[in-house]
Amino acid sequence: MTSNLLLTTDIDIDDVITKIEETGNMNPGLIKTFFRQLPENVLMFGIRVLLCLLVFWIGSKIIGILRKIVKKSMTKAKADPGVISFVDSFFKAALYVILVILILAGFGVNATSLAAVLGSAGVAIGLAIQGSLSNFAGGVLILLQKPFRVGDYIYEDAHKNEGVVQEIKIFYTRLKTAEGRMVILPNGELSNTSITNYTFYHPETSKNVKVSLIKIGVSYQSDLKKVKEVLLDLLEQEPLRAKDRPFSVRISEYGESSVNFLMICEFPLEQYYAGVTSLMDKIKPALDENGITIPFPQLDVHMIEK
Repeated sequence: MTSNLLLTTDIDIDDVITKIEETGNMNPGLIKTFFRQLPENVLMFGIRVLLCLLVFWIGSKIIGILRKIVKKSMTKAKADPGVISFVDSFFKAALYVILVILILAGFGVNATSLAAVLGSAGVAIGLAIQGSLSNFAGGVLILLQKPFRVGDYIYEDAHKNEGVVQEIKIFYTRLKTAEGRMVILPNGELSNTSITNYTFYHPETSKNVKVSLIKIGVSYQSDLKKVKEVLLDLLEQEPLRAKDRPFSVRISEYGESSVNFLMICEFPLEQYYAGVTSLMDKIKPALDENGITIPFPQLDVHMIEK
């Protein structure tokens, strides 16, 4: 036995909406008004979002132009590269904060209320970012005291990092090691540790140079005057050496099995490792050619028969 049942139910949407409004103690017609205005509200919200994105894009371009103007002005004023990098980072951060506040104001957020909220939350924010504030203060101290500048070769004792200073930013400093690695050091720690600066800046040559100390040991039977002449001649002929800087060769100590000489000269920072390698490659052949022996530690054992 089969039966076909056709269920037909007529629902009045207006009645349902009216009952919902009565149950929720809403104003009559509130839901209808909401759905009637929904497409228009979504469209307006989308337009405001697009406008804010457009304002952010235009603001970013303007910030880039202002940064270039400031950097060019500081460069013309011959400001220190580290100061230029630091000011540029701070200027960029400040401008982006202003841009975001303006965009929020465009969304209807009251700028005064926002400033009040940020002010009241200042203590909490300060505690949360106290490490960053310490790094910021460290960056300011580095720029004021100038223990090093961009282009210097430094060694810091805290974590045994060394390299050429590439940038001094608001919160950190970048070092480039001899192996080509980039080391990022927080300014707070860097300003509170001992630093060895191997670089000397000579205004007359506008170059950063690094002093090279090469220790060479020769046998006690060697003609010490001849040794000094050979080593001085190597320094004189070294093409990578800083030509406008003095150099010298001197006896540094009388060791257990050798007389130790110290070759002292300076290389432009960018040619330091190439220059030291070039010298090291030439020292032993030059000493061998002149009959000068580089000794190695030896132990004489005397046996006594009883």
